Amino acid sequence: MLETNKTLCYSGDELVEVLKEIEYILISLHKLGAHYAETLPSSYLEYADETTKFIDDNNISEKLANIRKILSSKFDNSLGVDDQDDLERAFEKLEYWKPRK
Repeated sequence: MLETNKTLCYSGDELVEVLKEIEYILISLHKLGAHYAETLPSSYLEYADETTKFIDDNNISEKLANIRKILSSKFDNSLGVDDQDDLERAFEKLEYWKPRK
């Protein structure tokens, strides 16, 4: 990792924005799960539908992309000898969702 990426500084406003988004998503999903917890598994389809609806109707992917943008904006994205920056290198072994066979 580049020395400049070992310590990053964010403004309080940036961190408050990130934490507000995380809080909204986390608490909302917790409340959604708690609401259906007592009736699962019989209400699983309704729970899954409501979770999907929450994600879609509240632009959760956009909120997460904004969090990523704020947090990654401070990184020096200079390429190393492997032709990758520090974040690319850190993410290269992540296993992303893929359809079941």
